[in-house]
Amino acid sequence: MPYLFETIGLIGKYGDPGVADTLAQIADFLRQAGRQVLLDEDTAQLTAAQGVDVATRREIGRRAELAIVVGGDGTLLNAARSLVDFQVPIVGVNLGRLGFLTDVSPAEIPAGLDAILQGRYHEENRALLHAQVRRGEQVISEADALNDVVVHKRDVARMVELDTFLDGQLLNAYRADGLIIATPTGSTAYALSGGGPILHPTLEAFVVVPICPHTLTHRPIVIGADSDIEIVVRGRNTTQTQITCDGQISLPIEPGDRIVIRRKRRQLRLLHPLNHDYYELLRAKLRWGVNPEGTEFNR
Repeated sequence: MPYLFETIGLIGKYGDPGVADTLAQIADFLRQAGRQVLLDEDTAQLTAAQGVDVATRREIGRRAELAIVVGGDGTLLNAARSLVDFQVPIVGVNLGRLGFLTDVSPAEIPAGLDAILQGRYHEENRALLHAQVRRGEQVISEADALNDVVVHKRDVARMVELDTFLDGQLLNAYRADGLIIATPTGSTAYALSGGGPILHPTLEAFVVVPICPHTLTHRPIVIGADSDIEIVVRGRNTTQTQITCDGQISLPIEPGDRIVIRRKRRQLRLLHPLNHDYYELLRAKLRWGVNPEGTEFNR
């Protein structure tokens, strides 16, 4: 069977020399398969892989037909935001800890990647969020997020006051440490730690999770994915507040600013091996069905 994906981008965990051997192994496999390899320019500092072309992330987006991301979920989050507008499909090789998004293990190289190059894979579309900070009629800053957009206090042990609207209607006036807006992908991340529900990745929904709310009846709520979310930082707020997207991008905000969050028009194209099982992944990563002695329960 002929291989798919003639030109492939290769992206590794930023600043981690521990990925060098895996990067070299993947690059060697792809070269032997006759594929052109575009090595991310930051990743090129980590490996002496031969026969590859060093490229910017934008060049990978324009030229690559597939991107292979080596690292953990954080590395894939970064790659996803930079490549989503180019609609480049992404497959993740997990060298991290949890690995909800990067589900090809190093032991599955090259067999797992060979199967994907032959078209034996499952493709999922994952929703992203787009957040804007507006001051009056001006957009001060904006960013995308695959996991979550978090409005939270900075450094001070005081609550923030956030008026939150859905499609122009008041949802709640929160007094809390912050507020998490999470996609189904991000529902197993910070939102889960905050008591939010797990959303299946295919659901057309987002979840709003208050962080340590002052009123304990303020509970997480699941909303439609087409909702327009607007959060207003109350003008009398004296606590410094900021927005964090995917735990990687920070946007400062001031009292009176409006944060507008919507579903991003483009979706991430995420590739999985054919044996990918989301529920098995949840059981393994969250240790469901395991007793305190570390053995599995019998049915």
